[in-house]
Order: sequence, then C-alpha cells, then structure tokens
Amino acid sequence: MLERIGFIGLGIMGKPMARNLLKAGYSVTVYNRSRPAVDELVEEGAAAAESPQEIAKNSEVVITMLPDGPDVEEAVLGLDGLLAGANRWLLIIDMSTISPGAAKRLAEAARERGVGMLDAPVSGGDKGAIAGTLSIMVGGNEDDFKRAMPIFEAVGKTITYCGSSGAGQTVKACNQVAVALHYAAASEALVLGAKAGVAPEVILKVLGGGLAQSRVMDMRGPAMSQHQFTPGFKARLHSKDLRIIMETAREYGATLPFAALADQLYTALVQNGGGELDHSALLTVIEKLSNGSIGDTQ
Repeated sequence: MLERIGFIGLGIMGKPMARNLLKAGYSVTVYNRSRPAVDELVEEGAAAAESPQEIAKNSEVVITMLPDGPDVEEAVLGLDGLLAGANRWLLIIDMSTISPGAAKRLAEAARERGVGMLDAPVSGGDKGAIAGTLSIMVGGNEDDFKRAMPIFEAVGKTITYCGSSGAGQTVKACNQVAVALHYAAASEALVLGAKAGVAPEVILKVLGGGLAQSRVMDMRGPAMSQHQFTPGFKARLHSKDLRIIMETAREYGATLPFAALADQLYTALVQNGGGELDHSALLTVIEKLSNGSIGDTQ
C-alpha cells in the first residue's frame, strides 16, 4: 500500500513534483503559503492542509520544497511545524537546497523526536520536475533512503545515495558550482562571438558538437541566444546557493576562486533587478560588462 504523502512548497519545482506523485497514485496533502497552487492541485485530486503540523498528522512521509534554510527550519521546527504534529513513523524528506550544516541540525532535531529525515536536493530545473526526470542526491539514514526510493522514482530518474545527513546538500553545492560556471562560460563565449560578428546560433551549433558541449548549453543555450529568460530556476535562488557554497567552502577550507567570481556575478544580476529571471540571465551581466548584446552581431 502506498504511503500517504504531505507536500510543502508548490513553486516552480514543487508543484509539478506534487503533480507527478498524484499521477503515480499517491494520496497527497499539500500546503503552500499562497493559495492558487493549492487550489489547482486540489482540483487534480490532492487534499489541502492549513499548516505543516496538520500535514504531519495526516501523512507517513512529508516532502518540503522551499526556497531557503530558514523556510525549511520554520516548516520543521515552528510552533505549527512538522515536528509539532509528527507521529513515530513519520519520514521528512527535504528536497530544498539549503546548507549542509542546516541539514545536519534539522536531521538531529528530527531524530530527537524519533522522526527520520533525509536531505534530498534535486537538479534538473522545471523541465526535469515536469518530466519526472530530476537528479536526486540524498543524505541521511540508508534505511530511510530505501524506504523513500519509490517516492523518489516518481519524481526523478538519477537517484544517488550520497552518505550521512548533509551529504546530499554537499553534493548539490558541488552541482551548483559547476552549473554556475557553465553559465558563465556559455555567456562569455556568446558575447565574444557576437562582438566579433558571429551569430549566437552558429556558436551554439559548433560548441554543442565538440568538447565544449554541456547539458547547460543544450538545455538553455537556444533560449539564451533569444534573450528568453522565463525562469526554470530563478537567479536569486542560484545566488542563494552560491552564498551557501562559499560558506561551506570556508567551513572546510576549500579554495573556490571561480565560484567566488560567479557569486559576485550573480549578486550583480540580482542587485540589478534580474533576480526573478532564469539563472541563464547571467548572460546579461557579461553583456553589460562588454557594452554590447549578442543581438548586435555585425
């Protein structure tokens, strides 16, 4: 018998993930601060709750998909949070991107209440969330991971157990370093080519067929070339991730000079009003620094 699932956080990623759980036959109860996404999923078969505490009382497994660490902490530890309504068989799966340290602290707080908790951040953007092909990196108790596997398989394709609590978030930090630098590289390549009079479509075709090919360029390159930055993952969230990355790097004594530069570039993008755009809008920062646009090929 399928476990009853609670789902908290119905944003760009969370809503399609909850929808895929419904399609897989799960009974899903949802909670979100804004009501429209809740109403939409209720029409598709979900139940609605008024608080995380209510979600916990009516679920065996609860997934959180929230913007930042403080949001997850409030959902788990708040007066009307998950632990306030937890039963002894509850498993919390945090699929947000938060710091590894916060993931460890939350897992310990859950363990003190006899509740299991996994950190299971994802990669793949809104397209992966919609298609159910997300990459999921998981930290926590391995038995809890095995219990959660059927749920992960309903929303993801590449599912990897990374180690103890916090390991999933550590691997996600590594992922976000690489993604940010891929966007920076693609942006610089497109701007350089445009400055020299080569159309971005030509640059993307050539780079996509050689050693420089990347999934980032395959998925977002065409939209970047058209200046289409409808968010699949918002720039302000990647900026938040880079803040986590730099804090984690300092904690472990890792030197990440290129990630530090990406952190500054994304900060500039957000501070100049681009925080709600897709993170591929990093291109616009490179264009401004170069006093030109990739649409200005000569």
